[in-house]
Amino acid sequence: MYDIAIIGAGPAGATLARLIGKQFKTLLIDKGRIVPSEGQETSAKCCGGLLAPDAQKMLARMGLGLPRDVLVGPQLFAVRTIDVPNRLERYYQRSYLNIDRGQFDRWLVSLIPPDVDMLPACFFRSLQQDREGVTLHLAQDGKTFSERAKTVVGADGAFSLVRKQAFPGHPAPRAYVAIQEWLKADKALPYFTAIFDPEITDFYSWIIPKYDSVIIGSALRPGDTAPGKFERFKKKLRERGFEFGESIEKEGTLLLRPRLTAHINTGRSNVALIGEAAGWISPSSAEGISYAFRSALALAGALAPGLGGFQGRYARNTGQLRWNILLKNLKAPFMYNSLLRKLIMKSGLKSIDVKNILPFSPQK
Repeated sequence: MYDIAIIGAGPAGATLARLIGKQFKTLLIDKGRIVPSEGQETSAKCCGGLLAPDAQKMLARMGLGLPRDVLVGPQLFAVRTIDVPNRLERYYQRSYLNIDRGQFDRWLVSLIPPDVDMLPACFFRSLQQDREGVTLHLAQDGKTFSERAKTVVGADGAFSLVRKQAFPGHPAPRAYVAIQEWLKADKALPYFTAIFDPEITDFYSWIIPKYDSVIIGSALRPGDTAPGKFERFKKKLRERGFEFGESIEKEGTLLLRPRLTAHINTGRSNVALIGEAAGWISPSSAEGISYAFRSALALAGALAPGLGGFQGRYARNTGQLRWNILLKNLKAPFMYNSLLRKLIMKSGLKSIDVKNILPFSPQK
């Protein structure tokens, strides 16, 4: 029997495995091919691949520096903010690290100590809890089997099957579907562009330069209208002078937006949740990597004295993180309320002047 089984090897799960792997007998399970030594490509999450300042701060706190092959061009130092209904545009200084998300995830997995057992390309199907631990029902290479663990940690993202099975009655954050498309681009844009257009979404849309390509994406309410709204978004970009080449790839994923701290679920008994599986993600920007790191650190600290009573320690360790979610929700109206956003952008508060204006004008 394992002490701890972690479902999901993204930033949250890989970080927790790295932190606890030498103290506990640990199993890391992921549906992707997560072991670099196998020489097989890992599947990258649908993600814009921007490392925000909060995530950079967490890397610094953990004493980690990014290897060169994780970084891609161009590096970005400003956010271009476009308010479509109010016909406003501003630039704000904010330094992002532009990364290859697949390489980033592979690097995090490579830091896990060899003491941790890994099951790549393995699918979690269900769990059964009892007094002694948890039975995990898994599938790999067309075969089904079981593993036992005293404690299970769900780090399996927004569409967490661990959360759904262990806590079916817990209130869930509002769900969005993030659709994004990679397109060829002749000229690299030097900005991360955030677009607010309530005709498309009550969240936001984005344009991110990457290599010789550009990523166009939007966070949309799920349903039959989402694909059509995404196509409408691309059409509006073209109408406003934005040019892009042929499509390379289209991808999508579920995205959570916790509007209440009650939407956060850290777990109970012998099942814990970290990262977006627990609801840890910014409700204002949808940034999740820093929350993945912070929740993994919080749980690792709670486990350090032992498995007994760890849930109470984990809940206490995430007190500041809950407060952060509350503050982000207080900030959200200034971004998503049309009148408040107009007042802030009109004031020019904290904005910067950019001389090289690119051909995308909301006044057209």
